Amino acid sequence: MCGVIGIYSKDKRDISNIMYYGLYALQHRGQESTGIAVNNNGYIDYYKDLGLVHEVFDKERLNRLRGNIGIGHVRYGTSGDDSTINAEPLVVGYKQGALALAYDGSLVNFLELRDKMEDAGVIFQSSIDTEVIANLIARYHKDDIEQAIIKAVKDIKGSYALVTMTNDRLIGVRDPYGIKPLCIGKLGNDYILSSETCAFDTIGAEFIRDVEPGEMVVIIDGEIKSVRTKKAEDKSICLFEIIYFARPDSKLDGKSIYLLRREAGRSLAKECPVEGDIVISAPDSGTVAAIGYAEESGIPYDEGLIKNRYVGRTFIQPTQELREQGVKIKLNVLKENIEGKRVIIVDDSIVRGTTMKRIVEMLKNAGAKEVHVRISAPPVTYPCHLGIDTPRRKNLIAAENTTEAIKKMIGADSLCFLSLEGLLEAAGGKDIYCTGCFSGDYPVEKDNK
Repeated sequence: MCGVIGIYSKDKRDISNIMYYGLYALQHRGQESTGIAVNNNGYIDYYKDLGLVHEVFDKERLNRLRGNIGIGHVRYGTSGDDSTINAEPLVVGYKQGALALAYDGSLVNFLELRDKMEDAGVIFQSSIDTEVIANLIARYHKDDIEQAIIKAVKDIKGSYALVTMTNDRLIGVRDPYGIKPLCIGKLGNDYILSSETCAFDTIGAEFIRDVEPGEMVVIIDGEIKSVRTKKAEDKSICLFEIIYFARPDSKLDGKSIYLLRREAGRSLAKECPVEGDIVISAPDSGTVAAIGYAEESGIPYDEGLIKNRYVGRTFIQPTQELREQGVKIKLNVLKENIEGKRVIIVDDSIVRGTTMKRIVEMLKNAGAKEVHVRISAPPVTYPCHLGIDTPRRKNLIAAENTTEAIKKMIGADSLCFLSLEGLLEAAGGKDIYCTGCFSGDYPVEKDNK
């Protein structure tokens, strides 16, 4: 997943500092690179680099980015190498002017479209699918940028939340299944687009509504209008947004992430009871579900692992070696709460198994009498081609191993996953989520190429 944000200031104020804090709020969605592009009196200026938001931008750089329209991006790469050339926003110049794009998603027909363009003589600077979208828009742009975007998204298949900036307008587009989140907020007279509502809270903006599946919103001259780009399909929100990616203080399509995760924890306690002395979480993404588990089971919740807040998410580190090193410096056991106790640890998911194996080992080394692992999601058994970095089944510990085998691999005394039915019931709907990574049933199938 990536995070995108866009701001249109009707009052013509410089918005780079607001963009900075908005991106800071979305940092959990991507930690490889970040960037901001602004419209400065018809000229698009930008800066982007590898690193976290506070590492890439200082006061001097932000002060140079002056303009009243802007878009920003935090990247977690699913296509393209981890290099500055693949950082976003992508800014391109073409016959009709300049265009900046920031994109969260994954195109299933990316290679097919790129091959056709290269056969026609198009030269690519990056290896990201965002550049394919930019080329399509440039190709179709004759007189009307909005019609060009509508034609471009008719050619692409997959998941996308796209924010685009020209010299006079800000445009947001969401895929027809609503797989990727995108919402609208307002700060005074200024309109804001964001991947998550938590960014609005950070900058003091008011949440207005979600962008609907298949909808394009256009903000120009300080006003907003809605345009249909594609027929809305059956809604298929990424279920991993609910489980892991979104911040718990965000709302997604009207649903509180915090309340959904707490309910999943309660369902987990009903489906996977076990005798224990203490319920702890794998912080931070497992914390809310652990609270729900404790509430339902009656077993007290307490802290068992202290997190170093200055270390990034281990799941979205780009290599296995970095993931393993990240776990070692990320967590430390609170021995006083663990020693001699039967510990129930709740986490949101087991994808590769690296983190949980290390955690169980740490808990037992700290004197835990027993360690029972409870997961508030089903086993991840299928790869995702719509935006999560699990492209191959061989990387998924549950793809070829039973629950009993995984229990032994991670060294736990017991292991239990929440059923898909239990998760969907807790999440408030069986027919509005993409369950592809659990069931193999995707709203958009991947091209064979």
